[in-house]
Amino acid sequence: MKKILYLASAVAFMACGSSKNASNEDANVDHAAKYAATITAKDLGNHLFTYASDEFEGRNTGEPGQKKAVEYLKNFYVSEGIVSPLGGDDYFQEVPAEWINKNVRRGKFKDSENVVAFIKGTEKPDEIVIISAHLDHEGVKNGEIYNGADDDGSGTVAILEIAQAFQMAAKAGKGPKRSILFLHVTGEEKGLLGSKYYADVDPLFPLANTVCDLNIDMVGRIDDRHKEDPNYVYLIGSDKLSTELHNLSETVNKKYTNINLDYKYNDENDPNRFYYRSDHYNFAKNNVPIIFYFNGTHADYHRPSDTPDKINYELLENRTRLVFHTAWEVANMDKRIIADKAEAKKETK
Repeated sequence: MKKILYLASAVAFMACGSSKNASNEDANVDHAAKYAATITAKDLGNHLFTYASDEFEGRNTGEPGQKKAVEYLKNFYVSEGIVSPLGGDDYFQEVPAEWINKNVRRGKFKDSENVVAFIKGTEKPDEIVIISAHLDHEGVKNGEIYNGADDDGSGTVAILEIAQAFQMAAKAGKGPKRSILFLHVTGEEKGLLGSKYYADVDPLFPLANTVCDLNIDMVGRIDDRHKEDPNYVYLIGSDKLSTELHNLSETVNKKYTNINLDYKYNDENDPNRFYYRSDHYNFAKNNVPIIFYFNGTHADYHRPSDTPDKINYELLENRTRLVFHTAWEVANMDKRIIADKAEAKKETK
């Protein structure tokens, strides 16, 4: 009996030691880097060659190709076990034709929808980090399909890979402290309609609880300005509402991705006014801190020649990882980032 007790004690001691070693090993793992590594050029390409294919007919708002696109996104989230904040099998935030047609200057459009998926925070579930991109493009014009691989197929598939990485972490017990909403918005090409509907009409979560919006719109190509140094991305708006978000973004990039962060279009006097031209703006106007990730325009911008074979997938991989790392840091900070510049504006009014 004494021998049996001794053996049992030895086994228990070894198990305890093994558990401590595993715990120590886990503490030494950079989980952000581990899950960012699952975002790969190959997977991004596999998604984009489907999403920006002729089958999706240019994803024009409310048209059959756009309906195929939203089903593709929904099916991905279902397959990954990433739930909808709407509950059950409903991943579509309906954007009614009546509302769309009141908010467009030209054309008449059918009912459309935003696609939404959600990972609940482990400690601060009521604080929401949004990662957004627009799912639509120009459709078919004069018999030619405008595939929109860069605009904004690149941002769309980037969100899918980011969502998958966060879900892998969550399944391993490393879920984000704050909740993350993956928001694919419709009607951007018609006037930022999907994000406007979310922000102005039907925010699924209170904007007051929204920590930031990281918006990805065109991140798969190189513009003429950077042909000699393609390791870049334009950042717009990172410092306009939150000094802390801007500094965090800089720090994360230096630690993990080492991309040249170009702020040319962040200039208040930028004649292109890109700050006002993508979906982040509907959050920024409500004092939600934002970052807009953008590669600039190129010869295929808004042309049928914006096809998936022209995407630089290695660049897309690293830019996507930058967004993931930024979201990871924002979602896991002990304290919510402060929108200090938004508060300052309020005080001066």
